[in-house]
Amino acid sequence: MEPIFSYSGLEITLVELILGAALLLFGALITIILARRGQKSVSAEQMQTYLSEMADRQSSLQGRLSQFAEDASAREEKLRTSLDHRLDQVSHKVGQSLSETQERSAKSMKELHERLAIIDRAQKNIETLSGEVTSLQNLLSNKQARGAFGEKAMQDIIENCLPPNAYSFQVTLSNKKRVDALIHLPNNEKDIAVDSKFPMESWRKIDDAVSEIEENMARKQFKADMLKHIKDIADKYLIPDETQETAILFLPSEAIFAELHTKFVDVVDKAFMSRVMIVSPTTFMATLQTARAIIKDAAMIEHANTIRTVVQKMGTDVGLLDERVAKLQSHFSQAQEDVRKIRISTEKITKNAEKIDNIEPSRSSKPHLSEPSKNQ
Repeated sequence: MEPIFSYSGLEITLVELILGAALLLFGALITIILARRGQKSVSAEQMQTYLSEMADRQSSLQGRLSQFAEDASAREEKLRTSLDHRLDQVSHKVGQSLSETQERSAKSMKELHERLAIIDRAQKNIETLSGEVTSLQNLLSNKQARGAFGEKAMQDIIENCLPPNAYSFQVTLSNKKRVDALIHLPNNEKDIAVDSKFPMESWRKIDDAVSEIEENMARKQFKADMLKHIKDIADKYLIPDETQETAILFLPSEAIFAELHTKFVDVVDKAFMSRVMIVSPTTFMATLQTARAIIKDAAMIEHANTIRTVVQKMGTDVGLLDERVAKLQSHFSQAQEDVRKIRISTEKITKNAEKIDNIEPSRSSKPHLSEPSKNQ
């Protein structure tokens, strides 16, 4: 039978509801009877019958109520067991889900920390590089610092390619002009002057130009500044009987050197005619290597007489050594002959000793010893 009422897991059927209502009516009936007992007398048999019926009905009702209580208790226990089982399943699933979520979160956080660490290192590298770029930009924007930078690059190349006695830095010439470097050539040859200055402002204006007109004006200005700088080098550092007829203009950038020879050929030609040789770090190293070879050859020629004398002495010593070896060889030959003669004598002595051992004593004859050889 389908339940018609349910509360806190308890279900009540229609029959159980009717029985409860009957019990209430029975109680009301008893009350009415007892109320009328004083007004109207009832026979004892009828009362006994009524009481017996009421007892039977009460017993039946109590049995149903007990059954109802047992059923309700069983249903409640079943419901509790089902709820506990379901709660255990839900708790297990929730716990497992939380554990998996925690593991994924921990893994994600670890990966996030690693990526943040990588980003942090990259950020530090970028900041360091930015600082270096800023420092380089400040260096290149400062004319005096830029000149020192080009001069230091030139000095490093010279120090790496030439011996210490083959160059000088910041030398004052006879005309009271100070040159960045002088390369000393051997055999009393005149020195080569090297200048490390360069009109960088005019060159930067070419890169900063935003229009064709500005670029053309910047190129003209750069060309004029470059020609003036070449003329100043020729006037200051090309001194008769003191420096070579050619001076060197050092450019600290290969890119500017290539651009200059590509788009400013007339400037290069003018420098050539003015006996000013424009070099980049690479070509400057090649020039210095050539000078190093010349210095080395001159040193070899300068010490040629000394080398010849030493070689002659070595030849005399070799002759003496040969004589002494010949004498030593003759001594060895004489010693070998003496050893041969000694061996002959020892062999004869050994043979005579063997003859003595072989002699047997006799009564009729006396021992006879052989006379020693005259060669002994």
